[in-house]
Amino acid sequence: MRCAPPTRRETAAVPSLPRSTNPVPAAPTRRHLLRALPAVALLAACDSLPSSGPTSAEIAIAGRPGRSGGTRFALVDVTADTVAVMQRWSAASLQGSFGRQRPATTQVIGVGDYVQVTIWEAAAGGLFSAPVSDRIGQGSRSAVIPEQVVGPDGAVTVPYAGRVRVVGRSPAEVEQSIVRALAEKAIEPQALVTVTKNVANTVTVIGEVTNGARVPLTTRGDRLLDVIATAGGTRAAAHETFVTLVRDGASVRIPMQAILNDPGENVFVQAGDVVSVARDPQTFTAAGATGANAVIPFDAIGITLEQALARAGGVNDFRADPAGVFVIRFERPADYDQLGLQRPDPSALPDVPVIYRLTLRDPVGFFLARRFPVRNKDIVYVSNAPSLEIQKVMTILLPFLGAGATAVTVGAATSR
Repeated sequence: MRCAPPTRRETAAVPSLPRSTNPVPAAPTRRHLLRALPAVALLAACDSLPSSGPTSAEIAIAGRPGRSGGTRFALVDVTADTVAVMQRWSAASLQGSFGRQRPATTQVIGVGDYVQVTIWEAAAGGLFSAPVSDRIGQGSRSAVIPEQVVGPDGAVTVPYAGRVRVVGRSPAEVEQSIVRALAEKAIEPQALVTVTKNVANTVTVIGEVTNGARVPLTTRGDRLLDVIATAGGTRAAAHETFVTLVRDGASVRIPMQAILNDPGENVFVQAGDVVSVARDPQTFTAAGATGANAVIPFDAIGITLEQALARAGGVNDFRADPAGVFVIRFERPADYDQLGLQRPDPSALPDVPVIYRLTLRDPVGFFLARRFPVRNKDIVYVSNAPSLEIQKVMTILLPFLGAGATAVTVGAATSR
């Protein structure tokens, strides 16, 4: 409510001081001051008074349905049922999204890999060996074919064997193909295929790591933390680090602490995966009648409302309304719908604006605060007590009342 000039009715409602026939003004009495209290109450209702934010009543009024029947935000009371529903909300999980499957222990050759082929013959004088001489015995001979990059056609060139397809095949399978192709041309040929540079069977690690790189995978199977360690490890603290795994168009982001706390989240990586490591300090904003108004960091896993209030210095004993503790955030529509409440008016934002209200006048509120989760970028707001508004008005009026009383006293003294 804004302050407006008083109407005739409002003016009449405020009793005026009685006129005195004595030319000496009478000193203000307690009765006279009490008659001025309606004016004090009128000032207390003004929204022009300094304040750190809306009161509990103002938030409740703003959360009521408008003429269209909708609300601008959802005002949700924190109860045991509310907290129980929130605890069932599923957090992001690498294991739940990508499973526990272990990759194949046999790696296959892919496009872009560097391959080297070595061929042996059982005796000299064959396709890949020199003729027998006095200085060279009649034992086996070998020839090394320089390394080649597997081309887009998925094949490499082997002399006298032509283009041999290698993509999607293991080195052992390629060796057998080369031996079959040279069986009628070389002397009991044998072949050895070596992948000198692994490009296809790699995982790309980027972000807040010491050395971002393509990390080659081993045949034993590599987990997420293995490839991060191979890239030099993370540069930020674990509680500020988030890991994103991208695979086949799907992307899942979880805190590094979640991987360390739950070994099941340390999933096996596969060829072609992209691992992004980012530093993202988690914070909430404390506002209103708290011990400190600031942006306060917390662990990436998250904290409870009880811990958040403690980190903010608790509620201010001289200002706070214990029935007016609020947590302001945006909820995902899928999560909000589980509360069984009507959504606010549709807006351009994809998420649902929600204000959770908790009262600490009831001791049960402390147990609920211990279970209520605070998330990144939440606003924890504690409203001022209603009596504080009257106190502010009295602080403004008392200097004027004191000056008036002094003037009356001085006038009475000089007139004697």
